[in-house]
Amino acid sequence: MALSPFIFGCRGPSLGVQERRFFAKVQPFGFILFSRNLETPAQIRQLCEDLRAAVGWHAPVMIDQEGGRVSRLGAPHWFEFPPALDQAAAPQSERLFWLRGRLIAENLRSCGIDSNCAPLGDIAQADTHAVLKNRCYGSALSAVVTHARALHQGLRHGGVSGVLKHIPGHGRATLDSHLDLPRVSEDRSRLERHDFEAFRQLNRIEMGMTAHLVFEDIDPDHPVTQSAAMIDIIRKDIGFSGLLMTDDISMEALSGPLDLRGQKALAAGCDIVLHCNGQMDQMQLLADSTEELTGPSQIRVAQVLAQRPDVQPVDIQQVKAEFDALLGEFR
Repeated sequence: MALSPFIFGCRGPSLGVQERRFFAKVQPFGFILFSRNLETPAQIRQLCEDLRAAVGWHAPVMIDQEGGRVSRLGAPHWFEFPPALDQAAAPQSERLFWLRGRLIAENLRSCGIDSNCAPLGDIAQADTHAVLKNRCYGSALSAVVTHARALHQGLRHGGVSGVLKHIPGHGRATLDSHLDLPRVSEDRSRLERHDFEAFRQLNRIEMGMTAHLVFEDIDPDHPVTQSAAMIDIIRKDIGFSGLLMTDDISMEALSGPLDLRGQKALAAGCDIVLHCNGQMDQMQLLADSTEELTGPSQIRVAQVLAQRPDVQPVDIQQVKAEFDALLGEFR
């Protein structure tokens, strides 16, 4: 099966004829859904079926469903959650993060979605930008690692693969990378002991997502997503051997033509380019500029697909009741 190194979005709640033809031809590794694609459980299931039918195989369909502010699925159809950083302070926080992951997985699998852009390994700092801060799993290294592992285990218990983000750490960013390119001036030794260490301890998670920011003490000229030096640290020092995707390639932290952005990311060592907005002209531009997956990237794709988790049965209402009880005790 010849796949191209992309995860693509689509424009609306149903798949258009042009999109079907494009996906059938390009054969992306997977798809990602956003609020514009989501209405009801039945509609999302149909969209997932149509996306997979377009490529002719059971391709991964993913979403950003962290809970809290970054929630594509909410009431009345799906479970909702407080900001992760609020939950991190609870006495039984590790259990709460497992329950959170299991409940999120239930939301996703009920709609046909089998991959989630979580957990986060970013460590909250006093000046972490608001776009990220309350999404973090704590302000201490040990807490973040414990909570990220628990949430990931909960996701997999519910049959959902995880994507660790934002490698190798976005917590020191004081700008929103959707709009600007953050630069981090902290020295490398401190980063290795703190920010990078969280991801080193989480390096067995099956997929990861890069951070669009510059670490000036390591590579002052390129954001992580396009930095061979930073990808080398991710692979060798951090020891992450899973499938590595970019954060959304269309974010304003990156500059230059879209096709060149994707080429630079792949040349630096990313396996997959993530493009989220579903704009056909942009997706076509990326597809025209890139060849199919080969070599180590192809091997990592095969490993991710082979390691897809099965759903483990639970009484989901009991899980929800325990989550609410533990959270209620804390509040």
